[in-house]
Amino acid sequence: MTTTAVRSPDTTSSRIAPGPRGHLLWGVLLEARRDVLGLLLGTARQYGDVARYRVGPMTSHLISHPDGVRRVLQDHVENYTKDHISYRLVSRVAGNGLLTSQGSFWLRQRRLAQPAFHRQRISAMAEGMTRATAAMLERWAAPAARGEPVTMVEEMMRLTLTIVGEALFGASVGDKVAVVGGAFNVLSEQTTTRFRTLRLLPPVLPTRYDREFRAASRALRSTVMDLITERRQGDGDRGDLLSMLMLARDEETGEAMTDEQLRDEVLTMLVAGHETTATTMSWVWALLEQHPHVEAKLHAELDAVLGGRLPTAGDVPQLGYTRMVVEEAMRLYPPAYVYSRAVKEDDVIGGFRIPGGTMVDVSPYVTHRHPDFWERPDEFLPERFSPEAAAQRPRYAYFPFSGGPRQCIGNGFAMMEAQLILATVAQRYRPRCVPGHVLAPEPLITLRPKGGLPMNLESRTA
Repeated sequence: MTTTAVRSPDTTSSRIAPGPRGHLLWGVLLEARRDVLGLLLGTARQYGDVARYRVGPMTSHLISHPDGVRRVLQDHVENYTKDHISYRLVSRVAGNGLLTSQGSFWLRQRRLAQPAFHRQRISAMAEGMTRATAAMLERWAAPAARGEPVTMVEEMMRLTLTIVGEALFGASVGDKVAVVGGAFNVLSEQTTTRFRTLRLLPPVLPTRYDREFRAASRALRSTVMDLITERRQGDGDRGDLLSMLMLARDEETGEAMTDEQLRDEVLTMLVAGHETTATTMSWVWALLEQHPHVEAKLHAELDAVLGGRLPTAGDVPQLGYTRMVVEEAMRLYPPAYVYSRAVKEDDVIGGFRIPGGTMVDVSPYVTHRHPDFWERPDEFLPERFSPEAAAQRPRYAYFPFSGGPRQCIGNGFAMMEAQLILATVAQRYRPRCVPGHVLAPEPLITLRPKGGLPMNLESRTA
């Protein structure tokens, strides 16, 4: 691979980045539809750390070097906005929450929401995380005894939706989990398809496809609004995220969030807070089966630290290898595999001109495999994330939660949740893929294992 050192900006540069020519009309759109991961990785390896391509009418640049990623996400973040079609499509699902909003409105909402994600608040939610996981294990007892597989992606989605629902609303959302999960699956699959086919018009046509989108969106939004309305009838801080958001006040104006703002922030947290962790945990189970020496080392840590009991927030700092397993899974299969931005004004990255009015893509999936920063990048090696090894890498060689001021506000919640789920389940079961299942990534809104990942539940205690 050609590696281009990323220097400080030189706004006089007129060099145009190399890249695949693609089709005269569609650019690389057809290749992206067939294999977007192969397109991104192949483009970086063939053309270097700054590559240029067209996706339909849009010209974009793939930035792969950590220095260039830092320029986009942190150092010159005001020039790289979310005024990108991908976020406009996502806003149809999650509204104008922290994921999609911009400017002063985003900053206000971020400041209002930040206290809800204080470390002490998150630690207080650990018991609910392990309780929900233990309940799932009890439900697994019957299929495990019969030798029947479970669909791991579906199981992890259900679990993480239950966890984030309890974190948001303070109690199990019960039958609402199925409603929210089903609606989100429709919206996730359609949003991905609409972007890849440049089907960008709003879903307002009387077609079955558009009707399904509208019905799923109504179900999701009405469920959330019902919960907010119910909460408005109560008082005070119940210790959950919704209480914190409802009680938050703008320091300058004293204003609280409106019901619409609350709805969009809750939608964002439901969508982002369950899909990403569920996807990560699905990959963890598949990778552990493929690497028995890693699984054995994980089990040894869990046995030594926990001795068969449920983990608590206080155990999390002692579960260092457990965390490394999760981090390495997110390196190989980051749930958010590409972040796209619109370029406001001309810039220079890696000596190449990035014109205003074009787009940039930064891809964790690609940068997490950059051979200059990851030895044997395609192998599953959790030891890469020992404190000593991690300290040797640039900050943006690894960015599964994005970075800079727009870094995911729930990254601490997600990491603790993943460690606790892994520690709870792995003490009891060794999930094993059903014979004949082919493990492959499926890039939707997140990077899921294709086919739902059917797995048999092998007991560790049998």
